[in-house]
Amino acid sequence: MEQRVEQAIELEGSRQQAELFGRLDENVKQIEEAFSVSLSFREPTLVVSGNEQNVRDAHLVIGNLMEAIQRQKRLEPRDVGYTIDLVKSGITDSFVDLLNDVIVYTEAGRPIRPKTLGQKRYLDSIRSHDVVFGIGPAGTGKTYIAMANAVKAFKEKEVSRIILTRPAVEAGESLGFLPGDLQMKVDPYLRPLYDALFEMLGQESYGKYLEKGMIEVAPLAYMRGRTLDNAYVILDEAQNTTNEQMKMFLTRLGYGSKTIITGDITQIDLPRGKQSGLKTVLKILKGVRGIDIVRLGRNDIVRHPLVQRIIDAYERHDKAEEAKGEEKGKQP
Repeated sequence: MEQRVEQAIELEGSRQQAELFGRLDENVKQIEEAFSVSLSFREPTLVVSGNEQNVRDAHLVIGNLMEAIQRQKRLEPRDVGYTIDLVKSGITDSFVDLLNDVIVYTEAGRPIRPKTLGQKRYLDSIRSHDVVFGIGPAGTGKTYIAMANAVKAFKEKEVSRIILTRPAVEAGESLGFLPGDLQMKVDPYLRPLYDALFEMLGQESYGKYLEKGMIEVAPLAYMRGRTLDNAYVILDEAQNTTNEQMKMFLTRLGYGSKTIITGDITQIDLPRGKQSGLKTVLKILKGVRGIDIVRLGRNDIVRHPLVQRIIDAYERHDKAEEAKGEEKGKQP
């Protein structure tokens, strides 16, 4: 019979206890279920009991979470599950390392930092390359991390302006039926970029920089014919570019500039028959010096846990449909 062991962890006050336990003890239940251990509170200590290896792993998770509470005052919704995943993968200290890497602070003083190891690799790549492709599903922080680093570079005068752009592709809706001129029609497509800039810079500063031309948020069509020197340029939703648009955009890069291209090749909204410039360019530029391609996955999703499950369900569906197509093709 396997011997059960106990390990006591001393908690530092009621605030840390409340944050660690979570609403209705949901964090405790998650740790117990993940490692088949029992957690009991004997003030002021939390006692972990179970087999030796599981107790050791649960203790590592709790230690990481306690340090996270100490550094960032509170646990974010995804912290517990992600720390469990890291420890189960044999990675014991990287979650706390993420807390040390603050990119920039929002106008309200909130630190923006990578939340997963994939995001950390992406950030490190952005720091060391002039052109980076961030590829991954919705919610992996592709654009947000890039924009935070752009704001940091702008504030530290590493670049003189920030340029954010997106292709204005109709995703099931017609631009022609929207009121106003072209800029008004494409503004809804650019809204997520505006919102992130408001958060990082504050609305007043954003408006001032926009008026001076130091920040530009514009549809991709506005990039044609320009040379973008001393700028931090981000192309978002790049899966919706054509081959011609992608080549046009990449050849805008000027001296002292950095370019980040983000996209999700599973969400292409181009008309049938049009090839995605992002899918093509990933093959063309693979291995080119000075360019890096970072792929983020389901473990890097930092939205609601259901987003991860939705993406998994779609992937299973797509694979099943692909298998059906292959089987049909083999039939005489």
